[in-house]
Amino acid sequence: MLDKSPDQILDSKLVHIQNKFKEKFPNIVFCSEPFNKVEFLNKLINSVAKPIIFVDMDLLYTGYVESGIIQKKNNLTIFHPTKENWEDKFAEIITRVSKEKFLVIIDSFNGVYNMFEDLESAIFINSCIMLLSSLGKDANSSIIITAMARKKEGEGWILTPGGKQIIKSAKTGVYLLKKIEGDLIIREIEEDSKIFKI
Repeated sequence: MLDKSPDQILDSKLVHIQNKFKEKFPNIVFCSEPFNKVEFLNKLINSVAKPIIFVDMDLLYTGYVESGIIQKKNNLTIFHPTKENWEDKFAEIITRVSKEKFLVIIDSFNGVYNMFEDLESAIFINSCIMLLSSLGKDANSSIIITAMARKKEGEGWILTPGGKQIIKSAKTGVYLLKKIEGDLIIREIEEDSKIFKI
């Protein structure tokens, strides 16, 4: 049963959270459990009719699709960039997003930064993400980036070094995803923010 607190919203069709995602670009979803992340992404993908670009960096979602556990939707295109073809794949994604409204999912932030380890590459990746976000905003697209992260006492959320710059941007929406008593819960990272139960 849904708590009567006005700060908690039942959002089984993800209508409210998708509206929240339209307010900022990009949106980062923190999660500490990879299976909760996949469950959320699958629910999000199934709730969207527009074309979807899924940039799968950790191949977890692709593994579920290829094994038949998750059925691939016809409106979903999955990219598997590597360090060698990142620029070509990213150019293709930017070209598509600049012409048509998409939901773009980058899964995950950690995978991107693990591919490019040095600081110069981290700056390049941040620039790519902000360019994609700017184009997405102009085309009325949504940009969602997942990140495996943990909270450390006195330090806040711990993410790969390059990721800190994007999180600090006022243009970025930052959310926390977790499972409580069998329900996925997503909320903005601020303590007093609304809770979406999906």
